Amino acid sequence: MEKTIIKNAHVISPGIDLENATIVIEGKTIKSVGTKAASEKGATTVVDVKGQYVMPGFIDVHTHGALTYDFCDADPQAIFKFAEGKLEEGVTTFLPTTLTVSHEELETAARNLNAYADAGMPFAKAPGIHLEGPFINVKCCGAQNPSYVRKPDIKEVKAIARIYPVKQISYAVETEGGAKFAKECFKIGVVPSCGHTGAKLADLMPAYKNGLRHMTHFCNQMTPLHHREIGMVGAGFLIEDLNTEVICDKIHLCPDMLKLIFTRRNLAHVQMITDSLRCSHCKDGYAFTMGGLEVKLENGEARLVKGGNLAGSTLWMGNGLKNVHEVTGIPLKDLVRTTSWNQAIEQGWGDKLGKVEKGFTADLVVINPRSWKPSAVFVDGEQRK
Repeated sequence: MEKTIIKNAHVISPGIDLENATIVIEGKTIKSVGTKAASEKGATTVVDVKGQYVMPGFIDVHTHGALTYDFCDADPQAIFKFAEGKLEEGVTTFLPTTLTVSHEELETAARNLNAYADAGMPFAKAPGIHLEGPFINVKCCGAQNPSYVRKPDIKEVKAIARIYPVKQISYAVETEGGAKFAKECFKIGVVPSCGHTGAKLADLMPAYKNGLRHMTHFCNQMTPLHHREIGMVGAGFLIEDLNTEVICDKIHLCPDMLKLIFTRRNLAHVQMITDSLRCSHCKDGYAFTMGGLEVKLENGEARLVKGGNLAGSTLWMGNGLKNVHEVTGIPLKDLVRTTSWNQAIEQGWGDKLGKVEKGFTADLVVINPRSWKPSAVFVDGEQRK
């Protein structure tokens, strides 16, 4: 069995801030974490990280693309390049996220992901799909194409899931059958999420009673807080156990809103996401289409050419963590659960992913504390970057 030792690590894990630590990995599993030096005898690999942060590998449950590739591209190589880009960002597990497109395009994306799994998932792991749409509110499309919006249909979800597992779906709860749809999703192992929605609080509650506990990119493309109708933003603050996705690029949400969210909400129910597009890793001026809509990257912001709506981000998870840490001053040992462990718990992986602890899978990211970029990434105990 392969044995890897990571030494001189500054371990940042939920509730843990441990300097000068040694991590021993056997096979895919963390065998020990502590300040006592481990014998290097019999070690296959010894990695000296020289005081850099070692964190749980990031889990990104909402991400569309990277390196000029999108999950919904017909090209079978797109998911491989996408996964390679996520690995470079320090993401060890991700849910490739679709656009609001035709059913045929969704099935093609699922088949391509299945081929990536058959190839052994050589970069970041992708255990399932996040369907963002097509069951959204046509008035709250944002950068989604309204031409493909349709009513919730569990049969369509099942058809895609037969090709590759669907783990999460973003939809508008106020649409016809929205409450029942939440219950149907749970029956087939899918996390339902309220997003791209014009719902009032009263619209949310029937789906909430059916188990819905997730909100897609909190504050973006949902009803705002108002003193006579608190909307979905108000619901996210009022209802503690709603798991709220947050894009922490300081563009989708201003620094003050980030501070409000992270200091007023229970951190156990906050999940950092990137919502990254194919323009992630690209330079300003890069232009592309997204679900048939033209998008251009300028000043680090991806916006629709027509209308100017934000289309997604170029954010890396480590930079999001840095942004929130700087804005709030919250210790990293408390914030880091929002980059991985919270996501793992909701998806049913919380006993194996999201912590740098004995018995957990050795999915790890080494972060340079000066640049906040990954200098090494381990997936299932194997150094892949």
